Amino acid sequence: MSRREEQSLAARREELVARSGEQRRALIAAVGPFTRKAAAFDRILAKVREHPVLTAAGIGAVALLSGRRLVSLATRVLTIYALIRR
Repeated sequence: MSRREEQSLAARREELVARSGEQRRALIAAVGPFTRKAAAFDRILAKVREHPVLTAAGIGAVALLSGRRLVSLATRVLTIYALIRR
């Protein structure tokens, strides 16, 4: 391979490396909002895995109670929780 061909290949490689870096930065910027949402979902899922009995009880309550009764019960539970936290 001649010196000229080597220089041409080196220049082409640098161009490709620079272009891939730009594409990588654009991809990371485009995916940013999705990664934040995925992180929030992951935290919720971790809590569900830590407390499977409470999760099952909550799902059972939603399945058994009507919407209006569920809202009423949730309001009471949150009020009691707020009072206990103080």
